[in-house]
Amino acid sequence: METSDLLKKVRQIEIKTRGLSRNIFAGQYHTAFKGRGMAFSEVREYQFGDDVRNIDWNVTARLNSPYVKVYEEERELTVMLLIDVSASRVFGTQSCLKTEMMTEIAATLAFSAIHNNDKIGVIFFSDHVEKFIPPQKGKKHILYIIRELLGFEPVARQTDVTEALRYMTNAIKKRCTAFVISDFIELRDMKTDLTIANRKHDIAAIQVYDKREAELPNVGMVRMLDAETGETVLCDTSSKSMRQAYASWWCKHQASIDDVFKKSKVDSVSVSTDQDYVRALMDLFRLRS
Repeated sequence: METSDLLKKVRQIEIKTRGLSRNIFAGQYHTAFKGRGMAFSEVREYQFGDDVRNIDWNVTARLNSPYVKVYEEERELTVMLLIDVSASRVFGTQSCLKTEMMTEIAATLAFSAIHNNDKIGVIFFSDHVEKFIPPQKGKKHILYIIRELLGFEPVARQTDVTEALRYMTNAIKKRCTAFVISDFIELRDMKTDLTIANRKHDIAAIQVYDKREAELPNVGMVRMLDAETGETVLCDTSSKSMRQAYASWWCKHQASIDDVFKKSKVDSVSVSTDQDYVRALMDLFRLRS
């Protein structure tokens, strides 16, 4: 992508996603993704009903009157976006490619984080971690992330979500909120790593898929390419039994994904490239309210 085209696309993404995060997600994001815990705010005189465990004995002794510590929710978050950049993301038969929708979702979440005064970082992953952008604040940082979302070229083509989860668990020391954005075509055995990561951090999963990955149209003989392995196979889509077998595989695959998320206690949402990702994000936020 030419530099001028990239800058134009960055601006378009910024205008659209910044508006969404400001006008639609402001309250929902704040409610759905809470801070790391309680932070000390002040001391005040003891009142009837206060928890005696919160008495500040040093202040009490100095002023000769009982005082308690007051805490408030520590709102500042660190938000991590774990973004699948494997070859399968460059596919789409509807209104956009999967990678385009992933980019808009990531940008929307990034602007929501910045509007909430949170830090935002990114991990691009294929079957290994391709790039790590440490969490920071600020519009300049957000625009850098969007440029990388649009222009980043991965080295590998295949997918391994577990590598990204392990990297984040080691790299991010304090508890963070993490969004894993992927098509989850390749599951491997991620339940253990997802469970471990979700115990330390707060993880949500966003699956982006295309309608034609769920069902095949009747268009006769079609040569299909696996973008991640390079393998091709000739399929007779006019065969009803073949289309049914494919649809059955997809249903089982989705059931396996749902089972992994359920057992790992990870909130998740799925959105197709012909659907509205805004509604999907709202559904995810409601799950956590």
